[in-house]
Amino acid sequence: MKDICEVSHHPASQWAIHVCFTPVQADCTTAVVLKILDNKCKMLPGEKFAVMAIYDVVSHLSSFDSSVHGEISKACLQPALLASDAIHQFRLHAEAVIPKAVMKQYKAFLREGLFG
Repeated sequence: MKDICEVSHHPASQWAIHVCFTPVQADCTTAVVLKILDNKCKMLPGEKFAVMAIYDVVSHLSSFDSSVHGEISKACLQPALLASDAIHQFRLHAEAVIPKAVMKQYKAFLREGLFG
């Protein structure tokens, strides 16, 4: 699973730069990353790599607390932390604060832009 965090030079990174993500889209990306790291994501491996690459580009736009991003970084550096209690709690929080309609719109945006 550690490989999921090693996404440098992925084409999705360039796409994210050109699209100019909004803070809400960056929050949605962060939520999906938390879901990936919590082993609750049903995306295909290639889709997970793409989202991780996007996160690397847009995470600075996210309104989530720096502790969320710090835990994501730790999980990527230490595979034993994947699906940790902290990741799990941050995922639950992210899912609670992002309205389902916003997340659904974001997923459609990703599918169309990356995989469409």
